[in-house]
Amino acid sequence: MWSTNRQVAAGDVVIIWQTRELIQPLLITPGKDFNSRFGHYKHVDFIGIPYGSKVGSRNGKGFIHLLRPTPELWTMALPHRTQILYLADIAFITSWLDIRRGSRVIEAGTGSGSFSHSVARTIGSTGHLYSYEFHEARADKAREEFVRHGIEDIVTLTHRNVCKDGFTVENSVDSVFLDLPAPWDAVEHAKKALRKDCPTRICCFSPCIEQVLRTVNALNDAGFTDITMYETLLRPHEVQHLPAPLPLSHIIDKLKKMEQNREEKRLRQIANASKRKREDDLKGLEADKRARTEESSALEDNNDQEGSTFQATPLASANVGFATDPSQVEAPPAKVNLAKASPEVRGHTSYLTFARLVPISNPTAENIEGDAVATSS
Repeated sequence: MWSTNRQVAAGDVVIIWQTRELIQPLLITPGKDFNSRFGHYKHVDFIGIPYGSKVGSRNGKGFIHLLRPTPELWTMALPHRTQILYLADIAFITSWLDIRRGSRVIEAGTGSGSFSHSVARTIGSTGHLYSYEFHEARADKAREEFVRHGIEDIVTLTHRNVCKDGFTVENSVDSVFLDLPAPWDAVEHAKKALRKDCPTRICCFSPCIEQVLRTVNALNDAGFTDITMYETLLRPHEVQHLPAPLPLSHIIDKLKKMEQNREEKRLRQIANASKRKREDDLKGLEADKRARTEESSALEDNNDQEGSTFQATPLASANVGFATDPSQVEAPPAKVNLAKASPEVRGHTSYLTFARLVPISNPTAENIEGDAVATSS
């Protein structure tokens, strides 16, 4: 799957990692450019760079990372043609269906190919995936991607409505996965495709519980057993380094200090208002006196008055000293690790209905002969 070389080459598919939420695939084509809000890049600049490298933009606006594609990265970066399966569903389905190296698996429908790539990696070159898609345009696009990613020998993609026409194989696959609008219509066809010489498994994906009920009825009628339904949810947690919570006594002391500071500020405001009132009265008396003197002496009295006014500021400087009292400066509290569930998760509501098909052993020849003797006697 994809390129196994250490360096990026022309024609390779790479994953451009810009942010955790901005990941996209890119086909390296010399002569083309790649532009994003993290800068301008030329495809030729990527050729020869080892996978995993950090590449700076030509215009200095930022950087990106070039990653080697994996099924997990492809699920996060692929172009959506339909609703896709995410990692939590894919891992659970693969485990329950017992898909392993060499398994033969049926998938219907192909959609955007998220599940297809994961299964192709799991079964390897000794297994085979039969994928069916009823929408012709989506089937053609998925087929092009399978060829470009080098898994066309592992995956056989067929444009077909399996609910009406069934599958192209019979009595040959180990497991079946149905991601269809009406999976109950394909249950009987799936039964024909499953092997009859060993226990096999089936999984049906449904977005609502009403579809689950109809699927369960169809599985029961077809003779499947161990029918079980699961709902998978993904809840990643982010760990943050935050200050430790303060004790209640510290908060109470801080509130008391705030109340005390508020009361002291109120008293200072009252004192300043009274002082300003006395100064205004004194200025009025001095103004009347200056009016009765000559102009030169009035100027000298005015200068003296300005000097006395300037001396009314020591209280203001005292206020500044109060605000910067070293005893009120608190040491930064210790920090602790806090795990918080991420509010945005890639996933959707999904109901996965699983069932097993156990072959009924045929009576042996000895039992048949014994029954015949008993009947004749």
